[in-house]
Amino acid sequence: MNRLFVKILLLLFLTVSAYSTVWNSPHNKKKVKTETLFSSFSLPPKRLDPVVSYSANEWAIIGQIYEPPLQYNYLKRPYELEPLTLTKMPTISYLDKEGNRVDESSAEVVFSEYRLDLRKDVKYQDHPSFVKDAEGRLVYGALNEDELEMIHSLDDLKKTATRLLVASDYEYAIKRMAVRQNHSPILDSMQEYIVGLEDFSKEISRIAKEKKKSDQILDLRPYSISGVKVIDDYTLTIKIKGRYPQFLYWLSMNFFAPIPWEADLFYQQRGLIAKNLTLNWFPVGTGAYYLAENNPNKQMRLVVNPNYHSENYPTLSKEESEKSNVPKELLKDAGKKLPFIKEIIYSLEKENIPLWNKFLQGYYDASGISSEAFDQAVQITSTGNMGLSDEMKEKGIELKGSVQPSSFYLAFNMVDPVVGGYSESAKKLRQAISIVQNQEEYISIFTNERGIAAQGPIPPGIFGHEEGEEGTDNVIYDWVEGKRVRKSLAVAKKLLVEAGYPNGVSEKTGNPLKLYYDTTATGPDDRSLMDWRRKQFDKLGIQLVIRATDYNRFQDKVRKGKAQLFSWGWNADYPDPENFLFLLYGGNAAVNTNGAGINSSNYQNPEFDRLFDEIKTMKNSPLRMKKIKEMVEIAREDTPWIWGIHPKSLALSHKWYTNVLPHAMANNTLKYKRIDAKLRAQKQQEWNQPVIWPLVLLVLFIISMSYPLYRAYQSRQRAVIKGDN
Repeated sequence: MNRLFVKILLLLFLTVSAYSTVWNSPHNKKKVKTETLFSSFSLPPKRLDPVVSYSANEWAIIGQIYEPPLQYNYLKRPYELEPLTLTKMPTISYLDKEGNRVDESSAEVVFSEYRLDLRKDVKYQDHPSFVKDAEGRLVYGALNEDELEMIHSLDDLKKTATRLLVASDYEYAIKRMAVRQNHSPILDSMQEYIVGLEDFSKEISRIAKEKKKSDQILDLRPYSISGVKVIDDYTLTIKIKGRYPQFLYWLSMNFFAPIPWEADLFYQQRGLIAKNLTLNWFPVGTGAYYLAENNPNKQMRLVVNPNYHSENYPTLSKEESEKSNVPKELLKDAGKKLPFIKEIIYSLEKENIPLWNKFLQGYYDASGISSEAFDQAVQITSTGNMGLSDEMKEKGIELKGSVQPSSFYLAFNMVDPVVGGYSESAKKLRQAISIVQNQEEYISIFTNERGIAAQGPIPPGIFGHEEGEEGTDNVIYDWVEGKRVRKSLAVAKKLLVEAGYPNGVSEKTGNPLKLYYDTTATGPDDRSLMDWRRKQFDKLGIQLVIRATDYNRFQDKVRKGKAQLFSWGWNADYPDPENFLFLLYGGNAAVNTNGAGINSSNYQNPEFDRLFDEIKTMKNSPLRMKKIKEMVEIAREDTPWIWGIHPKSLALSHKWYTNVLPHAMANNTLKYKRIDAKLRAQKQQEWNQPVIWPLVLLVLFIISMSYPLYRAYQSRQRAVIKGDN
């Protein structure tokens, strides 16, 4: 019996001691205690090739791996570019038609030439494609069938090597962009600016087609673009048509990330393509991290690049930090070597609720806020301000929010005979409708206060946007006691009368006004939104007919100018007002460009267009600001859009995840962030104590049941012994 009790007590001891460990962690327990960031993904990225990729979930990965020439300063606001792989910002020369240098302001400027001076210490991650033999031939450049049969992943290629980044790698990337078969989404835009790119694209695309027919690899090195010149190993020039200062922003995007020719040729081997070992799946970059694992059905893993060049956390002057309104805790790492986090593990999470629960348990370091979790995470005050709920505060969770450089709007088709046109009656009709579209109510009901009512096409954070009274749309709002107040229904009805539609009835025909709203919102959850839309028009006695359709049909109607009213949106490609004002430029009107133009409302105002032509190539200055204000006022008066909202992003992070600052433009921000692994392990331990009292009760029950049985057994044994005697 003594042995039995010892075993039971040992079981009880082990049960209680297990109380000190976390049982339900979904992660490797050793990695929890290291500088590893745990994140998630719901949809696996499809394209990690930088010349093709243009999705946020893809750039979240490749932004850490690839390095275009420029990047955004992590801390400065407004957004500011700085060198990444360059020794300094590109120098720009202005040339006449003969190629002679002229002054920037000269009327003879025909070209702008950007000179890129590269750092000499930037290396690629270790990769099999760089391995060469004694004669300089690529070891894995022509794998035979026997070798390919043994290869199932890149890890099966045991040798790896690296090399320095050189100027021709950036040239090679632009050449890959030009190959039509690569389907780069910005090729058409860049052809308008980079000298020689259009002609090169036609020729190289033809060559690529011929190479594919004969099953040959396309090596782009022998071919050249007239406007892209490699001066030496560390100097590159790119010639642009006319003036285009926004080109600097493009040089911060992944499309212009360097591609080593060795990797391109390596991944063109048909045997590797058949095994899904491609540049689309396994990037090769110079960034702070490399993709160590890509399993879309389970997890993706980034690991710090041991070859990463020297880079330090940003340092701001007192004046710069005050201007950017940077919290002091974000300045404590100034000048320290990057990156801080050593590994990032993205786990597949298909459902919001399990993801949210794991975040609350401390197993994910940050989280967005789904609609299901919003009320649990956020409290909205009577004044409309958002703050953390008490539950989140108790856990030390932090809320980070920022208005996105995006505009979502309801567009009037300006070539429509009813809502379009530029007569006073047409303008007043659109203004009346705009006043009754209560965007503040929309934000409250449908976005959980995650947005602000727009006052024009330019969102916050972009040059040209103004706050306060100066930035108020006086056509739709009044400024009352320091606040914007939407004009009353009475004002809207008065405008409607002046437009010729008293109480929503046409004075010309005597018929009620009926308008048509095209949308792709066809799901059951969209019904309440469509009901809300109708009610806004009902305020004026206008009947709104909803015409729901599939996305392809919707796009076709918009491009052909057949939709009367529709909702649309735009996310900034780069932080410049030109990137929003061109949505209203007459030259971009869809009906004038066979549907290719991005001006879907078909707005055309000669004065607006004249000013746009002036500001689109100007540098930010008081003069540019003055002209932009004039353009915005013109658009407000004409009202081609109901300005809608600028959405606000909200994110939560645990207190052990630091240096977190929302940045809508940068994609390579993980290198600046920190993980306090010791605090995380402590909190996970504290928040995930196993409930062991049922086990303790079970052990005690076993003891209580065992003892009578044992006593009965002993009595029986004694009786047997006495009988034998």
